[in-house]
Amino acid sequence: MSAPRFGVVVFPGSNCDHDAYYVVRRVLGADVRYVWHKESDISDIDVIVLPGGFSYGDYLRSGAIARFSPVMREVVGHARKGKIVLGICNGFQILLETGLLPGAMMRNASMRFVCKTVTIRVENEGTPFTNRCRKGELLQIPVAHGEGNYYTDDDTLHRLEDAEQVVFRYADENGNLTEEANPNGSLANIAGITNTEKNVLGMMPHPERASELILGSNDGRKVFESVISVLN
Repeated sequence: MSAPRFGVVVFPGSNCDHDAYYVVRRVLGADVRYVWHKESDISDIDVIVLPGGFSYGDYLRSGAIARFSPVMREVVGHARKGKIVLGICNGFQILLETGLLPGAMMRNASMRFVCKTVTIRVENEGTPFTNRCRKGELLQIPVAHGEGNYYTDDDTLHRLEDAEQVVFRYADENGNLTEEANPNGSLANIAGITNTEKNVLGMMPHPERASELILGSNDGRKVFESVISVLN
């Protein structure tokens, strides 16, 4: 099998696209290209990354307009073929808007933008995004968002739990799920979820900002390394 090729989607307002590209190309040495939001053919891509930022200025609500970009039709098709999609921060919001993941994002409970390093606990190590992690492992990864308060109805939450689709939760330094450790008020301390097939992940923390020790943590590398390992 040939080495996997990543595609980092660029929307008007994306601001973490270069960060994701840098980690894939320079840190991990994998093949990657930028994908402009108006592209209509991504058949050469194995892994799609929807990066963080403020797509279309976050008008209406985060991700609401990006959901209608021409490339998103291709991303939905890519996901339904079982190919891998990683949505980070604004990318997670876009995945919710497309319906590739269930639920919605609300304003942070504090009503303030939050930018700091948080601890997240690995809830499911058996996904394409976490196979280099241990169940219960604590990762130090930054968040930077104003609308990261994940919400869904009780029935959907139960389905997410039962199907082990909750991949990351905000935790304290001892791995406890506390209100104080939750930076945005997210339901059940949820920091990241997958679809039922486990090939689509949305996460609010930024693994690309924690991929080299010079940044304070390289725990985020494990997300990208996990993806590469399942495709090599």
